[in-house]
Amino acid sequence: MDFISQRLQALSPSATLAMSQKSNELKAQGIDVINLSVGEPDFFTPDHIKQAAKQAVDDNFSFYSPVPGYLSLRQAISDKLKNENNLDFSPEQIVVGNGAKQSLCNTVLCLVNHGDEVIIPTPAWVSYVQMVNLCGGKSVLLPTTIDSDFKITPEQLENAITEKSKLIILCSPSNPSGSIYSKDELAALAAVLARHPQVMIIADEIYEHINYVGRHESLAQFPELKDRVAVINGVSKAYAMTGWRIGYVAAPLWLAKAVNKLQGQYTSGASSIAQKAAEAAYRGPQQCVEEMRVAFQRRRDLITGLLQEIPGIELKVPHGAFYVFPKVEAFFGKHCGDTVINDANDLAIYLLEKAHVASVAGDAFCCPGYLRMSYATSDENIIEAVARIKKALAQLQ
Repeated sequence: MDFISQRLQALSPSATLAMSQKSNELKAQGIDVINLSVGEPDFFTPDHIKQAAKQAVDDNFSFYSPVPGYLSLRQAISDKLKNENNLDFSPEQIVVGNGAKQSLCNTVLCLVNHGDEVIIPTPAWVSYVQMVNLCGGKSVLLPTTIDSDFKITPEQLENAITEKSKLIILCSPSNPSGSIYSKDELAALAAVLARHPQVMIIADEIYEHINYVGRHESLAQFPELKDRVAVINGVSKAYAMTGWRIGYVAAPLWLAKAVNKLQGQYTSGASSIAQKAAEAAYRGPQQCVEEMRVAFQRRRDLITGLLQEIPGIELKVPHGAFYVFPKVEAFFGKHCGDTVINDANDLAIYLLEKAHVASVAGDAFCCPGYLRMSYATSDENIIEAVARIKKALAQLQ
């Protein structure tokens, strides 16, 4: 008898976490693996944020917080959205969760019924489709390629919308491609969505501050979409606070209330100490954010320059986030000894076993034929990793 629910059986494990686990297992065997599979800044959390957490412990912030988060943190987020993005969300419209991932999943669970269609441009973060599966919804994938800079067109969006469409999830800057939609490109998509008021919008903006081309633009800025956009963000990427697990959704009041109701039944409020640290992140000096962004841009230039020297790798220089997403189909059908490369999954395993470099196949992001590599690591690791990759790929015949 199978006791596992059909709901859980519909889910697939996270491919990024699985590859990271494989690399950790090799490391435990004493093998020097360079992990480019994980989407996590390698910087330490800035000192003023850590100090705020220590102060919170001393000040006895050790009790349950309100389900949507402390009012002081939600006010800080409200102020951030107004000052940085010119978006008007009151504290009552903001729900703080245990990371942006929970905030995103909360929102999907509150919106999607069995059979509803959710439009997802691909390549897409690994968990979007699985969250839709959890709801019994149907993912409608809009494929893009390196030639379109991994961005959908208004025509694609228009053609994808049906009477069953309930939601679109758009991530900019993008994980895994690093592409960023300009204001004009977002305006063109907004014009399409304005004609279909039954479609809600999730704007995943967790990589907002890791942007190499200018000011961040949000889908929530367009008045015609004002009551239909839920903005997802958090402190993990911009402030190097992945382990603190603080994210949020800013949404129309009715949706924020629904998220609050849902969260109240299965996690309640996020960590009280982490919330006070996040408040310090938003209220404190922002120089640390810019310093990390500059470092990521230097690393982007380093890894793209090195990868472009490898025959067979086709690469678009990303405009944001901290990933490269090269096309690797040129290596399919090749072999090294008994190892045959049939697809990107084979190539990722080959590079892990042969070069001891961990990456993630594009299949995990609904985009076969590509690899995702994170450059959120040191210059030395990047140089060594690409040298190993180049050597291993040269051995394929």
